[in-house]
Amino acid sequence: QVQLVESGGGSVQSGGSLRLSCAASAGYTYRRFCMGWFRQAPGKEREFVSSISTDGTTSYADSVKGRFTISQDNAKNTLYLQMNSLKPEDTAMYYCAAGRYDHCSGSWWNYARAWGQGTRATVSS
Repeated sequence: QVQLVESGGGSVQSGGSLRLSCAASAGYTYRRFCMGWFRQAPGKEREFVSSISTDGTTSYADSVKGRFTISQDNAKNTLYLQMNSLKPEDTAMYYCAAGRYDHCSGSWWNYARAWGQGTRATVSS
């Protein structure tokens, strides 16, 4: 059973940056499976932020395109989300998820192998 642990959240002002990390438990290899980031703001439903497939294909929600970048370090078994030009509407709990297949397709998160516990990002105006 893979375990995911997010870190890197915090409080920043509008226009600032944060880099979120998602570390996987030993024995789990990121390069074999789809991985992604999601967020949930207070009073709202969880929403897709970004994903990366094993062939390097990335996908982003329209609201974060051009500002966020997903990447992974297979040697460290860690997934990252670089968040730049942050806005107050980016305030949320951010979660990483591990898929079951090599490519992120459809609503793959509905069948995710594992979810992290979340890390909170707060952006003030």
